Amino acid sequence: MTTDLTELPGGDTVRVEIDDDAIGWVYFNRPEKRNAMNPALNVEMFEVLDALEGDDRVQVVVLTGAGSAWSAGMDLKEYFRETDGKPRWVQNRVRRQGTDWQHHKLISYPKPTIAMVNGWCFGGAFVPLVSCDLAIAAEDAQFGLSEVNWGVTPGNLVTRALAEVIPTRDAMYHIMTGKPFDGRRAEQMRLVNEAVPADRLRERTVELARELSSLSQWVVRGAKMGFRHSRLMSWEAAEDFLYAKHDQAILYDEQARAKGMQGFLDDKTYRPGLSTYES
Repeated sequence: MTTDLTELPGGDTVRVEIDDDAIGWVYFNRPEKRNAMNPALNVEMFEVLDALEGDDRVQVVVLTGAGSAWSAGMDLKEYFRETDGKPRWVQNRVRRQGTDWQHHKLISYPKPTIAMVNGWCFGGAFVPLVSCDLAIAAEDAQFGLSEVNWGVTPGNLVTRALAEVIPTRDAMYHIMTGKPFDGRRAEQMRLVNEAVPADRLRERTVELARELSSLSQWVVRGAKMGFRHSRLMSWEAAEDFLYAKHDQAILYDEQARAKGMQGFLDDKTYRPGLSTYES
């Protein structure tokens, strides 16, 4: 069951659904353009993510695409042709609006995020893909960095995004040749967590989202932000930061900690690798 669309954020280029599993489904909604990201979509996407951040109906956000594509990247006509000759500040604003949600908003989003890659994922679409916490792809989804074929380097933060998640040799090969690859190869390179048959994509995504939403949201948030930030710190700074995150999670959800400790230490109902935690 999905919440009445009249109660939801979004607009012409971004569509939102909220289901009974507390999943906020956020769709790139330009299927006629293979969901290429234009300036209007960037503005709407930021507004949607901002709204869902404070929506108690949503515990996990899934980013996916309407139709047969996830996103074909930047809408080159609207990004370049329609800003040619415009003042520099206009071009800078257009770039900033993309980065604002694709990286800054998503990378530190307080709720778990999953990229469900249902089809084409090219160029600039790699930035929001990597910025999501987890990613599931259809085995036949097509990925590519084709920029070299039309005489430019990858735009925005695409190169930095690739360096975040996949091995250097793989990144260099696809950046320099523009060769596409499918979801299976994306899983092998660790660009996505899993690749599954297309007819199981939504089912598997829902399973993962349910698993995330069953946990303390304060603890999940602290765990993911602890990783994102501490990996760039010295060991000494990371120690201080991670203990602060640990204490913060306990402060906001003492009940979750007590339940976990009881299952792990007292009842022995949670035995990693041997059984499933029983609530």
